[in-house]
Amino acid sequence: MDPLLEAEERAAMLKDQLLRTAADFDNFRKRARREQEEAQLAGRESMLKELLPVFDNLERAVAHADTAKDVQSFASGIDMVLKQFSDSLKRANIERVPSVGHAFDPAVHEALQQLETDEFEPGVVAAEVQGGYKLGGRLLRPALVVVAKAKAPTDA
Repeated sequence: MDPLLEAEERAAMLKDQLLRTAADFDNFRKRARREQEEAQLAGRESMLKELLPVFDNLERAVAHADTAKDVQSFASGIDMVLKQFSDSLKRANIERVPSVGHAFDPAVHEALQQLETDEFEPGVVAAEVQGGYKLGGRLLRPALVVVAKAKAPTDA
């Protein structure tokens, strides 16, 4: 057989293999993207199923706010809904960032201001303006905090 003809046949076979491999890889990439999108959708769906009962209870509370005669029982109901929400977050592995009374940590806290106080040591979070949250150890949102600083000496 002619070596040139053999080389051409071999080249045609390799080209065909290359095209098949490229098509297989493209199909794999599309399938992986679709599976990733489906997994994200399933995760969101799971979280929403967890939070919808909390939303339902908030709607009930708002609907009865106008007719509530006892403010204390209304506040107690809202506290129960807040606890339900907090429990739902815990089940979803979402935890609140500790802040007040803890040392300021720029990895999880965002300082809004400093406050001269004797109540806390300098560099300790004195107040929380907005809670921060982590999902499985990954920061979702930093806590917005007020950080204590030493009081300035007063001239007498």
